[in-house]
Amino acid sequence: MRLLRIDASARPEGSERSPHGSHTRRLTERFLRRWQAARPQDGVTVRDVGQTPPRPVTGAWIHAAFTKPEQRTSSMQEALAESDALVDELIAADLIVAGVPMYNFGMPAQMKAYIDNIVRVGRTFGFDRARAGEPYWPMLEGMGKRLVLLSARGDYGYDPGGRMAHVNHVEAGVRDVLAYLGVTDFESVAVEYDEFRDARFEASMAAAEQSVDGLVDRLLAEAASKDAVVMAAQ
Repeated sequence: MRLLRIDASARPEGSERSPHGSHTRRLTERFLRRWQAARPQDGVTVRDVGQTPPRPVTGAWIHAAFTKPEQRTSSMQEALAESDALVDELIAADLIVAGVPMYNFGMPAQMKAYIDNIVRVGRTFGFDRARAGEPYWPMLEGMGKRLVLLSARGDYGYDPGGRMAHVNHVEAGVRDVLAYLGVTDFESVAVEYDEFRDARFEASMAAAEQSVDGLVDRLLAEAASKDAVVMAAQ
């Protein structure tokens, strides 16, 4: 398997290393460390959009993206070079582990720039005006990809049914876009109460870490089962 780790926090270190560090980096690091301990043979690509944000979409980018590949000029190819690299990473990944904190009820701008760069006509979604019924279709569908979203929130009650669930635009903002591209298997874990930094935060962090461990163990079991099926078929 190949894993793609995406970190979107503006904080460069995890909170397990720094008192002012990122909780989402802490969770993505925990996930990958546990996974690699069990499956060191699996490849991992790390994309740190928090520290190295993709360039925002521009008019030149749009013009190039909606020009047929065989008609693109060298300047158009250059405008899409970073986007092509991000799309290649996404297509190559079986498991996407994204650490995305909540900033003002939504994802960080760095993550939105990443999202805008991977939604590519002809590469991650198809479009044909002459297609009957639905002119759009997902191009990553059926590839067995799974998205794991690890988040952190300053307040509390953002999960479904919670007091702030109606303004949680993080999970939906990432999940729905990836589902549009065909990545519909989705898991999420979040830590809350960061602004309070009291016993509730400590309990939330402990619960999030336990949930990450349980999620990794379940996904490892699924991966081992798939490996066994492949080996039996050979």
